[in-house]
Amino acid sequence: MTSNAAQAPLSLSRQSPRWGERITMGFLAGAASLSVLVTVGIVLALLLPALEFFKEVSVWEFLTGTRWTPRFTGQESYGVLPLVTGTAFTTVIALLIAVPFGLGAAVFLSEYASPKMRKILKPVLEVLAGIPSVVYGFFALSFVAPYVLNDLLHIDVGTFSVLAAGIVLGIMIIPTIASLSEDAMSAVPAALRQGSLALGANRMRTTLRVVFPAAVSGIAAAVVLGLSRAIGETMIVALAAGTQARMVSSPTEFGQTMTGFIAQTATGESTPGTLTFNTLYAVGLLLFLITLVINIISIRLVHRFREAY
Repeated sequence: MTSNAAQAPLSLSRQSPRWGERITMGFLAGAASLSVLVTVGIVLALLLPALEFFKEVSVWEFLTGTRWTPRFTGQESYGVLPLVTGTAFTTVIALLIAVPFGLGAAVFLSEYASPKMRKILKPVLEVLAGIPSVVYGFFALSFVAPYVLNDLLHIDVGTFSVLAAGIVLGIMIIPTIASLSEDAMSAVPAALRQGSLALGANRMRTTLRVVFPAAVSGIAAAVVLGLSRAIGETMIVALAAGTQARMVSSPTEFGQTMTGFIAQTATGESTPGTLTFNTLYAVGLLLFLITLVINIISIRLVHRFREAY
């Protein structure tokens, strides 16, 4: 009797974690399924109105046209290239700013900063990621363009320019690239650093020849994530780049991006179901496809260069 009584609680204690595991697995499966359903819902929400748009406007005209005037009565034109060039200029400028500064900050935090300094500098750096993008937009519009570019650097830009928008956009994504790259570099085993230093390499050579190549998959993922965020950013480019869609050929010119057009047009003035309203979904679908292609490329790069230790 005593042995049976002692075994009963033991068997119950062994069975209870199984129910907890089942509940946890069910919750995790539900979360994964929810993310898939949300993605499918976004695709359908974009695809159905976009298909209505492409029934009246050919895909070729949409992708190759150089005039974008969907709201000009009697002069409608649906070539999306002006929006694409504006987006490309702001994104490239943002990466030219964010990649060197972000990777430089990551190298310093990972390889040179003391633990105490890292605890101070990294949260301060990540504060930039918490600033609302509309604040960055006003910063570009009221300070970077008139004072930094015009007065300090003597670059002739107007009130709106893709250069000012791209610079501030790059400042905004520096924390993303720096934080993720620093995490990737910190994950490199200390034995690799010690082996390099034991062979006579200095700290900079060790960083560039050993640590950086070992963390290249994580660094590539950080850069691509910053790229995706730059392409999808709205308020900075809507406020600072301009509101007129035109073929941009110079960084000092103003132009409109895809996200800027969506923000400007989705104000309730267009009647749902009309061709003008459906342009929002056509541009949104193109933006979604561009981001999807970038993510697919990034996944392939990460898997190709990933190092396991």
